[in-house]
Amino acid sequence: MISQLLFEKHQCCVLIPTYNNITTLKTVLERVLTHTSHVIVVNDGSTDGTFQLLESFGERIKWFNYANNRGKGYALRLGFKKALQLGYRYALTLDSDGQHFPEDMPTFLHLLSQSVDPVLILGNRNMESEGIPAKSSFGNRFSNFWFWVETGLKQPDTQTGFRLYPIHAYQHSRFFTRKFEFEIEVLVRSAWSDISIRTVPIGVKYFAGEERVSHFRPFKDFSRISVLNTVLVLITFLWIKPRNFVLYFTRNNPKKIFLEQLKANNQSDNKIASALGFGIFMGIMPLWGLQMIIAYFVAHWLKLNKVLVILAANISIPPAIPFIVYSSYKMGGWLLQNPYSKIDLSAFKYLSNGDFNRFFTEMGYNIYQYLLGAFALAVFSSLLTYFLSLVLIRIFKRRSTSQI
Repeated sequence: MISQLLFEKHQCCVLIPTYNNITTLKTVLERVLTHTSHVIVVNDGSTDGTFQLLESFGERIKWFNYANNRGKGYALRLGFKKALQLGYRYALTLDSDGQHFPEDMPTFLHLLSQSVDPVLILGNRNMESEGIPAKSSFGNRFSNFWFWVETGLKQPDTQTGFRLYPIHAYQHSRFFTRKFEFEIEVLVRSAWSDISIRTVPIGVKYFAGEERVSHFRPFKDFSRISVLNTVLVLITFLWIKPRNFVLYFTRNNPKKIFLEQLKANNQSDNKIASALGFGIFMGIMPLWGLQMIIAYFVAHWLKLNKVLVILAANISIPPAIPFIVYSSYKMGGWLLQNPYSKIDLSAFKYLSNGDFNRFFTEMGYNIYQYLLGAFALAVFSSLLTYFLSLVLIRIFKRRSTSQI
């Protein structure tokens, strides 16, 4: 069998979680076994005779059983663990209810042969085809949207259970969910770990009426999925995106980043100049320690190029801070018409005398002068950067056009 050779080449097994699907499980297993003998079944506490059915297959399959139903996510996690112990690196999962076609399995393996390890491959159902339940189509669009929010990636079918997992890449991962929402958790966390995600077209069969056996509980499972998405979104914006920004800047030099962003982002001259001007504004503003975080979220809200904003905000690197503070203070003195306009540290002598009122009066004036000057300098520098950037960008574009 060609399929058998591909499964062995990639150290891949077929993993089937099942719960009370005895009417379809036998047919699914027989069809799978025509392609490979590397089959693992996890019986998730079935009460319909699944145990006896699995015993009837003898040594043709490997299977694991436990008494109480714990959920599809738990079954998959256990299956990953057992597959790793048996020496497999990949696990191709499909449902036991008969909706997936085992004949599509070679398509996954052929794509795996063309991909860079590790890769997660999703089966892509045609959700617009006849017979697809409306609630399934809506649920898939809902899931696709939140996956995009959490990862910045677009996928056509994030709810499919027909997947090829790089289980060797999850050996040190600690997953938290145990029900249907596990398939969302592992997909999002794979994207966060820079595991490549690819898709292959697959067929799907939905049974009508009583023929269809579904264990999805709309209220409970949808609530679990909603809670998970809420947590994932918080992690995305509080940790993943800031982390990725830091890694991006530490792995590349500023010149390379600047040129890359100018070429990669199809933005207007005004948007690019605005991003640079806003970055300079945030770099000068006296928000030490919070500048980059605030700049990132405001840039996201204003739909500015976040990389250019952060790059420009780095004007406040440590060697430049004394000059920014001094210039801010000088400008504040000019605005207040203070002829001396110099930082007076003599107020600290009042602390030794216990005259706190005098200390805060003297220092308060200095701080007010600095804050006023910092804001004015930030606005002036921002506008200057904006107009200079606009002019330079247009000059650069004219020269590039004339050379063509």
